[in-house]
Amino acid sequence: MMTIYDFCKSYILPLILGIVFLPVSIAATVFVICTERPRAFVALSCFVLVVISINHLVAEPLLKNNMTVETIAKPAKKAALTVTSSAFLHKTSIPKKYTCEGDNVNPPVTIGGVPANAKSLVLIVDDPDAPMGTFDHWTIWNIKPTNTIIPENTVLGTEGKNGSGKNGYTGPCPPTGTHRYFFKVYALDKLLALEAGVDKKTVEKAMKGHILASGELVGLYQKQNK
Repeated sequence: MMTIYDFCKSYILPLILGIVFLPVSIAATVFVICTERPRAFVALSCFVLVVISINHLVAEPLLKNNMTVETIAKPAKKAALTVTSSAFLHKTSIPKKYTCEGDNVNPPVTIGGVPANAKSLVLIVDDPDAPMGTFDHWTIWNIKPTNTIIPENTVLGTEGKNGSGKNGYTGPCPPTGTHRYFFKVYALDKLLALEAGVDKKTVEKAMKGHILASGELVGLYQKQNK
């Protein structure tokens, strides 16, 4: 790590001395030789010594103590989880069974790439295309990191409140058109000390700063019985 002090001392100060004092010194020397006025040369020498003294006594301590350039470390990039389902592929239709038009149970989800130091997993399913804003379909946390396969119609953690105000999973049920459903998984470095029934925002706030890795799977659905 190079400080401003080191930079100025190594590059700026010699440059200034070279630009300013070298021509002045040459001119003064020529002047002294031509006019035979040694006093001018003595005065110039004193001036240079004063400038150098000020630099060592004032400028250097100020630069050294107050102007340190610190290397700004870039935040480490979070690892990526793979999130898949045996029921549907990424950005394809979710089977009717897992929606409000079917059994309304959660589809199977498989998670890969969980960090060895993960203490828990969080799964959030939401619909950003809902007409009244993002609708939360499922929020579940404190899933054991070893539970990388979540079977259908299975609860392996603590469930929170969904968009309909009830705890647990509620399937896709778009009023019109095709909506996207994001199955977002997070690997955390801790367990969340939250009671069942809290909403998604509370969970997201609690896991902030504790995410080791994340990934998502997107499913689509359009009502078949209109």
